[in-house]
Parts: sequence; structure tokens; C-alpha cells
Amino acid sequence: MKSDNVDILIVGAGAAGAAAAWNLSKSGYKITCLEQGPFLNSKSYSFSQSNWEQLKQKEFNMNPNIRKLKSDYPIDDSKSPISIANFNAVGGATILYSGHFPRFHPSNFKTKTLDKVGSDWPFTYKDLEPYYELNDKMMGVAGLEGDPAYPPIPNLLPPVPLELSGKTVAKSFNKLGWHWWPSYSAITTSEYKNRKKGTRSTVDITYWPPAINNGVELRANCRVIKITTDNFGKVDGVIYKDQDNTEKLQKASLVILACNGIGTPRLLLNSTNKFFPNGLANSSGLVGKNLMLHPLGYVEGKFDNFLGSFMGPEGCCIFSHEFYETNLSRGYKRGYTIHILRGVGPLVTAFSARKFKKLSFGKNFHKNFSEHYGHSIPVAIICEDLPEIHNCVKLDYDNKDSSGMPGVKINYKLSENSKKMLSHGLSKGKEIMKKAGAKSILAFGPVRATGWHLMGTTKMGTSNKNSVVNEFGQTHDIKNLVIVDSSIFVTSAGVNPISTLQAIALKITHNIKKFPKKFFN
Repeated sequence: MKSDNVDILIVGAGAAGAAAAWNLSKSGYKITCLEQGPFLNSKSYSFSQSNWEQLKQKEFNMNPNIRKLKSDYPIDDSKSPISIANFNAVGGATILYSGHFPRFHPSNFKTKTLDKVGSDWPFTYKDLEPYYELNDKMMGVAGLEGDPAYPPIPNLLPPVPLELSGKTVAKSFNKLGWHWWPSYSAITTSEYKNRKKGTRSTVDITYWPPAINNGVELRANCRVIKITTDNFGKVDGVIYKDQDNTEKLQKASLVILACNGIGTPRLLLNSTNKFFPNGLANSSGLVGKNLMLHPLGYVEGKFDNFLGSFMGPEGCCIFSHEFYETNLSRGYKRGYTIHILRGVGPLVTAFSARKFKKLSFGKNFHKNFSEHYGHSIPVAIICEDLPEIHNCVKLDYDNKDSSGMPGVKINYKLSENSKKMLSHGLSKGKEIMKKAGAKSILAFGPVRATGWHLMGTTKMGTSNKNSVVNEFGQTHDIKNLVIVDSSIFVTSAGVNPISTLQAIALKITHNIKKFPKKFFN
């Protein structure tokens, strides 16, 4: 196999890979990105279609084991109470996300110092702040300035309207004296950067067009199966299979991985050689370990009056950080966010009501359905998962993808800390719904189909004794191998990770431009 050499090869075209590609695109380097999934037309996305709920059951289902597309790989999560979610395409998980876009808190970067759990990050919120702001400008983030839970967040688009359901629950927070704030959303609430009002900010329309215009080559339907090294153990390229399943070689001086918290350790573990018999960059033995998933509790209040709760964009309406920081009187460490969601569409309403025996087919179906549709308010409790070495990703040689590459097995269980946190959150969710006037309340958790946030499996730290990469995203073992996705997260926080992972990708690639000798020589 012959290959033209590129300066920088990025593996993965999702949220982190797109941000990295754009930030490096004006640096004068020859850059190529390989993505195992296709380049889709944004008009085909589920949230752009009238039958969006139906599409989310199959083609755009978050679970790859249900989708079973050519670009997917098998994930055995039978030994986990939470199933794994991802999406393989240019744009990655942003094609499926709701656009909820909060930042980590300052405390999330120093949990060891503050609470004697996890590890401190090698940088602070303040260090990351300029990259948060840059990412907000690129993505277009709506919200209300002045949230007391955060340091100031400037340059926000107008917040997404709360609608009646949001206002109803906000009143209950006020009665309880608890923090609440309109959600931060990567949704354009006004025209922004040639994007129409109401556009959900997926990276295929935010980061990738300018990156490609600046000369980055993006190859879709190209699955990287192995990272190669030279005779000195230095990374020198990758082997991949194109859409025809033809094996090809791509040489590169620097390789950047952006394959998410499952895909990145999968690729490293599959890239064994004489220098790294246990997986590439795995002298620490930590590749695939410390998986964090955000256990989610669900509370649903049903109201007599029609709230039109399905109106507005899918996802978070308002959220609360009242129970975000450690309070030892609660019986656990760290905390969670309370997310007040907009109600679901008609299909999921019917499925859910029938599942819980609240709806039956027959002559009274339409009457019973109308008592549910637009009458319920869902609450999500997003718990901060702490790193535990036994929660891990392993290769599954018995189940392979369409290219013959091993799938993955997930070993994951909830810690006692997470169980206590989840129980506390469910009780507070019920308290909110009761105060809001709900006539009936449903609460349970952890919810299985919620493994959207995949973190910690190539942990960042100070040496190969306690981590896989350093503060610059470089693997300790191989300096020209860099990781920019959420697998390098030290802790999980209690909020969605996408804003933070993109900010980190921008920070790391800024340092590549500023200190090239550190990465290339």
C-alpha cells in the first residue's frame, strides 16, 4: 500500500474532530480527516422531518445495536444498566443531540482538592474560558446572561422561550427557593452566521464548511482500523477501509483521535504491535478504564390542564444547579442537575402511556390519549458519575463490524455514591412536580437508554502512572499521537459534556499551533 503523507490526520468528524480541524485549518498544515460514517444532508435529519419520532425509532436511533447501519459497530452493553448511544457520521452525535449546551462548573476541575474524589484536572475553568467563548461564537449559543451558578457567560443569543410548561415549573422552583435558569442551547434563536432562526447547531453546518473552505480534506465512509508506528515506536499513519471495504494506508506526521469515549479506546486497543502489545499508548494499562456515563433519573408529572408541553425544540427547557455541589448531609459527594424537559411528541406519548398501563386501545383511545398529550412535564436528573477503574471498555472479538474490526464490550455498574445521588435527585424531582401541581407523578432510574455521554477512557493526567494523555492531549507514550474527545475527561461533571469537549479540542489544537515542536519532532 502506498500513501501520500499528510501533516495532520484527524480520525472522527464529530463535535471534537470538527472543532480541531477548523482550528488547525489556517495553520499551513496539510490536513485530512477520516470519518467512518457518511456525509448526510442536514435536511434528512430526524428533527427536520414531520415523521421525526418514527425516524428516531430506527435510522436515527441513538443505539447502534438498533440502527445496525454499515457505519455502526457492535456494542455489547448487556453488563451495564445503561446502554451506549452514539452516531457515526460527519457531525457525529450532534446530529442526534437536543442542543443542550451548558458548561462545566469551576469545581468540576478540582474535585480531588475540594471533595477528595476523582482527580484534579491539569488546568482550570479559567484556563478553558477563552475556548468556551470561541466555541460559543462558532456554534451559536442561546441563553440568558447572569446565571448565578456560573462565572459570566457573554455573547449569548436570546434564550429559547420557556412556553407555558417551563413557566409552570419555574414557579414551583421559586416557591421552593431553588436555583433555576433557562437552558443554554446550541439553537439559533435569531439569524446567525447565515443560519436561519431556529437552526440546531450541528457541526456539519458550523465547523466543517469553513474548515473545508480552508483546505481540510474530509473523507467520509472511511473506517480507521489500526494506527501504525515506525521502527522507533512513533506514530506514522493509519490503516483504514473505504466505502468499498478496500484496505488503504494513510501516512501522517501527527495523528489526532476524536472517536468518542468508546471509539477511541477501541481503536487504541486494536492497534497492538511489538512496542505496545497491550494496545497503543497503553503503558499505563488505563486505556478503556474509568468509563463514566451520567446515570439519569426520570420524573414525569401529569397535569389536569393542557400545558402544550410538546411545543418548542426538543430537549431541556430550564435547568437547576441547586444540588450540584457536595453537601455531605445528603450522604454522597458531588451532585447533579435537574433538567426540565419539553414534553414528547404524540408517538412517544402513546408508547410511554401504554407501557405504564395508562392508555389502552379501543373506543376511548382518543379521549384517553388527549388526557396525556401536552399534559405531562418530564424531569431528567443528570448525576455526576465518578471514575472507577472497573467500569471499562474491552474489545469483543466475537462480534465484528462490517470491516472485520472487533466490536466492544462494556462492563459498567453504578457506584454506591451514584445510587444515593440518583435516589436524592428522584425525590427532589417529585417534590418539584408536586409543588407545580401535578396530579400524578412517575419516577424511576437509572434510565437504560441514556448512555449519550461517554467519558474518561483515556484519562488526562500528569504521567503514565495515572493517565493516558497529558494536559496537551498528547499520549504519554507517543508524543505525535493526540486525543481531543471526551475520553480524556478526568471527571464527568453533572452536565452535558459537548461544550466542554469542544473547548478542550480548541485548547489542544491552539497549543499544536503555538508549540509545533512539542508535537511533531
